[in-house]
Amino acid sequence: MMGSLGHLLVGLIDDIMVGRLGAVELAATSLGNSLFFITLSVGLGFSFAITPLIAESDGEKNKEKGRSIFQHGIILTSILGVSMFVVLIFLKPILYHLDQPEEVVVLAIPYYEIVAFSMIPLMVFQGFKQFTDGLSETKYAMWATILTNVVNVSLNFMLIYGFWIFPRLELVGAALGTLISRTVMVFFIYIVLIKREKFAIYMKRLKLSEIKKEYFKKIIKLGLPTALQMLFEVGLFTASVLLAGTLGAFPQAANQIALKLASTTFMVAVGIGVAATIRVGNQKGLRNFTELRRIAFSNFFLILILMSVFTFGFMVFKDVLPYVFTDNLEVIKIASSLLVIAGLFQLSDGLQAVILGGLRGLQDVNIPSAITFVAYWIIGFPVCYYLGRTAGYGTFGIWIGLLTALTVSALLLFIRFNFLTNKLIKENNEVT
Repeated sequence: MMGSLGHLLVGLIDDIMVGRLGAVELAATSLGNSLFFITLSVGLGFSFAITPLIAESDGEKNKEKGRSIFQHGIILTSILGVSMFVVLIFLKPILYHLDQPEEVVVLAIPYYEIVAFSMIPLMVFQGFKQFTDGLSETKYAMWATILTNVVNVSLNFMLIYGFWIFPRLELVGAALGTLISRTVMVFFIYIVLIKREKFAIYMKRLKLSEIKKEYFKKIIKLGLPTALQMLFEVGLFTASVLLAGTLGAFPQAANQIALKLASTTFMVAVGIGVAATIRVGNQKGLRNFTELRRIAFSNFFLILILMSVFTFGFMVFKDVLPYVFTDNLEVIKIASSLLVIAGLFQLSDGLQAVILGGLRGLQDVNIPSAITFVAYWIIGFPVCYYLGRTAGYGTFGIWIGLLTALTVSALLLFIRFNFLTNKLIKENNEVT
């Protein structure tokens, strides 16, 4: 959970520290991150394919297979990082045509350009993180992300506001802090792994003759549908940012506050989802499907308990939490109403994330991709648009649409997981 949360905290810290500059600046970071996070979702989805494959090989006690998957995965994530940076630069002109306030776009562009470059070290790190996660060694990614946030806060303080010999760069300073901290993160995890004996066999570099197309195909086959799952969900939330932006800078800033808080709690669910992927992948390697189902349902129950706490917190502190980001009373009022809906969808958001993790552990990704597309874009987005724009409920209506999408997704994914595990248990019992 800490490893997953650390990624998001970098952006959250940027928003909190930039929010002190004003609502327009906060809206600019929101816009600048919109295309970045859509692209990142694709990269993360591909990298997530590494974890269940590593977990399965770990369950089989096959270290050479694990080494090949890891190193082919690092090659893929590195190529993806560079490719996505290039794509983000080409997509930059789109920011001028999203019907956003002009003053927001002007501030967002330089921030966007620098954060786009940070995609390269971030994707390289993801290759390492998903590998260590697959081996159940999740603490190394946690240490790396904690270090990243310490570096980011320090650099933000100096570069956003101008401290000591450093110039006041405001949004550009926040972007530079993000880029440098993500680069430090890569070097840290590499040095940690290279110095530990238990990773020696995995860190032994592949010879050119050892690079095989089948490993790339295996990762891509599992990674592409997972990337689409991420793209559908992140795309919907990004669409909510853009819809809110058409209503003005203040609604967009309020939307960003609520989205950041909800995304923070969501990363806890992602952490439990990673645990589900690892443990389900282990049991798949052992072909113990009864234990696999028990472990998965334990994860589902755990996330419902945790997200219930967040639901309570959002409801009780809805009028207090926005003050962490801004002192603009209009923005705070809108954000407070959105946190009511954010509180309501904590349960379904957390549950669908963990069920997806369990399905990834089973290496079942195609049907879940179709389910998420239907839930988010066939059902969720039309509700967002109708209530937010047509019916005139504004950002509150947009978030009702998000609640609808997440609830449908959680329900359909649970039905899929329940059916699939029962089927595997039955087939295994018939064989034995």
